[in-house]
Amino acid sequence: MSNGLTTEYQPSTVTVSERIRERLVASKTRFHANDNIARFIEPGELDELLDEVSAKLQGVLESLVIDTVSDHNTQDTGRRVAKMFINEVFGGRYVPMPPVTEFPNASHLNELMIIGPITVRSACSHHLCPVIGKVWIGVMPNEHSALIGLSKYARIANWIMSRPQIQEEAVVQLADLLQEKMQPDGLAVVMEADHFCMQWRGVKDMDAKMINSVMHGSFLKDPALRREFLSLIKR
Repeated sequence: MSNGLTTEYQPSTVTVSERIRERLVASKTRFHANDNIARFIEPGELDELLDEVSAKLQGVLESLVIDTVSDHNTQDTGRRVAKMFINEVFGGRYVPMPPVTEFPNASHLNELMIIGPITVRSACSHHLCPVIGKVWIGVMPNEHSALIGLSKYARIANWIMSRPQIQEEAVVQLADLLQEKMQPDGLAVVMEADHFCMQWRGVKDMDAKMINSVMHGSFLKDPALRREFLSLIKR
């Protein structure tokens, strides 16, 4: 029976980022800066997230005492930066891995293949400064390995790098993913990059670079194969 009282509708105050976070926590899934969380984002929520991040970046600009009302250069900067983060620089967090067609190794290829240099761009997790560099990938297939098209190496590398990263973890993520997809006898990844957190701020050393590598399987066990790979890549 109605008591004559009406309940006023109260819109939800839970933000889209809180909804996504709740799903991640409920599933006990890690969501560090360099993790992909695409499967926890529902249709339409990226647009909501863009609006939420835009508003918060606008607040950052205001806290930096920037007059975004009178300054025509910064009037829409909050939204531009939000779009850049979600759709580009950090896009590898929010979208699924690009489709990768796998082919059987019909010719039983078992010789060293090298792909690179692949230009990659990322942002360091510590300061969100650009990381720009090149990646080389070495593959030693066996008769049971899956092969992928050349462009797919670049697509996968850029998907991994398009999120806040530290270089040491990024190359491990890339190597582990390719190893899982292809199941070769050996896989190697070398990355060389400029880190703007060191060049643009801090010590401001414009010449320093970081070079690191990950070796799996035969590249780890066979010094001659490792030397051949490292001698053939041109840095």
